[in-house]
Amino acid sequence: MKKTVCLIGKPNTGKSSLFNCLIKENRSIIMDEPGITRDRIYGVVNYNNKSFHLIDTGGIDLGNDNFNEDILEQANFAISEADLILFVVDGKVELSASDYKIRDLLMKSNKEVIVVVNKIDNEKRLDELYRFYELGFEKIMGISVVHNKGIKELLEEVTNDLKESSNEENSNCKFCFIGRPNVGKSSLINALLNEERAIVSEVAGTTRDATDTTFNYHGKEYTMIDTAGMRKKGKINEYVERFSYLRSLKAIERSDVCILVVDAKEGIIEQDKHILGMAINAGKALVICVNKWDTIDNPNEAIKEWKTLLEYEFQFATYAKIVFTSAKTKKRIHTLMPEVISAYENYKQEISTSLLNDCIKEASMLHEAPSYKGRRLKINFVNQTGVMPPKFTLRVNDKSLVHFSYERYLENKLRSSFDLSGTPIILQFKNKNDDN
Repeated sequence: MKKTVCLIGKPNTGKSSLFNCLIKENRSIIMDEPGITRDRIYGVVNYNNKSFHLIDTGGIDLGNDNFNEDILEQANFAISEADLILFVVDGKVELSASDYKIRDLLMKSNKEVIVVVNKIDNEKRLDELYRFYELGFEKIMGISVVHNKGIKELLEEVTNDLKESSNEENSNCKFCFIGRPNVGKSSLINALLNEERAIVSEVAGTTRDATDTTFNYHGKEYTMIDTAGMRKKGKINEYVERFSYLRSLKAIERSDVCILVVDAKEGIIEQDKHILGMAINAGKALVICVNKWDTIDNPNEAIKEWKTLLEYEFQFATYAKIVFTSAKTKKRIHTLMPEVISAYENYKQEISTSLLNDCIKEASMLHEAPSYKGRRLKINFVNQTGVMPPKFTLRVNDKSLVHFSYERYLENKLRSSFDLSGTPIILQFKNKNDDN
């Protein structure tokens, strides 16, 4: 699992600016008004083929604003989740009572802490770093987010104990159930296991944490990961639910196959697309499970309508496996595991180089790439260079001539020639003599 790093500090020290700098997005709101970031915000930082989770938190101070207590409580949850804490302080001002309050909080946590002194934008301030050892922590690092100073050194320090990312195959298939609250994820687990292993409740959001369950199916071992239901960010009203959001992301990360559970009674909404998009961005194999099928009239006719609907609503994932189940009555539950296994097998599938080249050669003969300024894309060679998901590298005369429509055509040709259902695939184009 990825390391989790938490940003803690009083208001207006530059935590949100540092967060955006590290994840390379403008996700946190940045304003001069102290206390703007009131909720934890999550992101993933990638550096030198290493990655870690990053949590931004609201500023902690000793004021009497009515949201300070909630911010402190959320910060405590973030600290408990973190492996490493970056205590961000303002290098331009003296240490305050709020800084010492945060120091005491972090001392009690027994977590590894790096004091990150922001706004160190000149040599004079760099010489003053020694005064921050007064906080009692061993590691002190000076940075300037605005001037991009010390960021590389900070990332080196944070990632020095991390292994480089790899696609090493797990010992067994791991899959998780994802979806909105109360769509029946825990009930599906219980139906598969035929026992009340997970808590089931009619109250949305019962499952607060990710729970692993290992079981045997037809003589092989599999691991199911149940996750908390994911709401839209604007509708996350309890700090515990905000906390569970990160754990849901971690469950997706640890899985090989993600099963999106959709409520047959409620239909498909935008949040279903958003949650599926998270699994796609993580490069996971996909199964769409339409649950509560017992609530549908004329189910045989409805299956045809639903398949058309799913193809339309999830145009970005038409390769996903589809099953229709009822966790309540256990009807069609037996169809779920075979599709999970098939998606997993395709996810780690390896295709011979000769078959790949025959496929792409045929595709090029049937439909030539469009010409651009008198030049046309030529594909010289293709081979598979990765699995989980399958990755194919195509050697071409000039990769700048690749048009997205032709890339989509080639992907469709590969999918029609080989069983790649349930898994995303990656097409990488390289110039013939380019090793980069």
